Amino acid sequence: MARVVTAAKGHAIRGPAIGFRGDPFLLPPDQALWYEPDAVVAIRDERIPDVGPAAQVLARLPPATPVVRYPRALILSGFIDCHVHYPQLGIVGAAGHPLLDWLERYTFPAEAAFADPAHAGRVAAVFLDQLRRNGTTTAAVYGTVHPQSVDALFDAALPTGLRIFAGKALMDRNAPPALLDTAQRGYDESKALIARWHGRGRLHHALTLRFVATSTPAQLEATAALWREHPGMLLQSHLAENAAELAWVHELFPEASDYTDVFDRFGLLGAGAVFGHGIHLSPAERERLAASGAAIAHCPTSNLMLGSGLFDLAATRSAGVMVGLATDVGAGTTLSMLATMGAAMLVARLRGASLHPAQALWLATAGAARTLGLGAVTGNLAPGLDADLVVIDPASTPLLAERMTTVTGIDDVLTALMTLGDDRNVVATYAGGRRVFG
Repeated sequence: MARVVTAAKGHAIRGPAIGFRGDPFLLPPDQALWYEPDAVVAIRDERIPDVGPAAQVLARLPPATPVVRYPRALILSGFIDCHVHYPQLGIVGAAGHPLLDWLERYTFPAEAAFADPAHAGRVAAVFLDQLRRNGTTTAAVYGTVHPQSVDALFDAALPTGLRIFAGKALMDRNAPPALLDTAQRGYDESKALIARWHGRGRLHHALTLRFVATSTPAQLEATAALWREHPGMLLQSHLAENAAELAWVHELFPEASDYTDVFDRFGLLGAGAVFGHGIHLSPAERERLAASGAAIAHCPTSNLMLGSGLFDLAATRSAGVMVGLATDVGAGTTLSMLATMGAAMLVARLRGASLHPAQALWLATAGAARTLGLGAVTGNLAPGLDADLVVIDPASTPLLAERMTTVTGIDDVLTALMTLGDDRNVVATYAGGRRVFG
């Protein structure tokens, strides 16, 4: 298990660093990305007060400030996973099936075990350890229908300093009886979780609808009421992931013009809503999402594993919808955001487009922060932001070491890392300025 290290109040790390000047989907990527071969990131009171070329920042640091050096690594903003199911950790790599079949065969049986708090606590500890090992400092996480699944996750996460959004899955129909709540019970249990955990340390409750097919209109209305009672709270669900799912939603809600309209009709569309997948969206739905301020979590490895389809990132971004990257474990095949960036690049290629490595990195850091409403808090190496950092060794494996002998620039380094990288590249992870792995 990774050890949490309490750092000095004021300290710094030094090494090659990468950050953003702006959005690489709006600016030429080479202009949006900055690279400093010898940088210092200062850390004080959990934030970054100063960052830049070492010669300049060292001159501004208080005397005797401890500086940890990473001369052969890359310092990046910590990764942000916008959509992940921690109770599904034990079914990663299960045989691929279409979404609805996969839920019945693997997901629901795995989630039923989380009625046991001891089981939930054990899996939560493994999950959080894996986040740190992979350089992920913020994650939007789904629990099961059992409130104890969320208690276990938050209890384990509190001392780590990781920023975790999580909530109990709300499901009152079309699932095994052991995984069903009711509209009232879902409301009451979510409200109790909010009172216990929301805002403690870096923990945040998120209203968590599995998807509209597993909630009655009464539950959707109750969830919307709870969202209105807690303005600014994250709401997470799934949207337009699978063709059969779309047909099912149309049968259940024939009055709605499309899948997105179901959320809108019940008051569940707006800023702070983050929907996983968004593969099968019409242009009108993308415009509606953009106008409302809702966001999409792009889950490339999951979409490929279940054969759900190829997300149209270019069309979604062009419509003005915020997009962040996500592992979506357990249908997703890895908790490594490096590998997930590589998968996003491959999906773009399959759609006949390209995804620049700076854009892929944006989706896992600054873009993901905006998706979760954290753009002014984290996601970049910049003064005033939280000191959420990951230190990456680009030559951590023999194959990558060989590849680094032929790279032609920082874009090439990033592409190689996204193609060949995983948790073995992570030298250290810092959450709120504390070294929590490495």
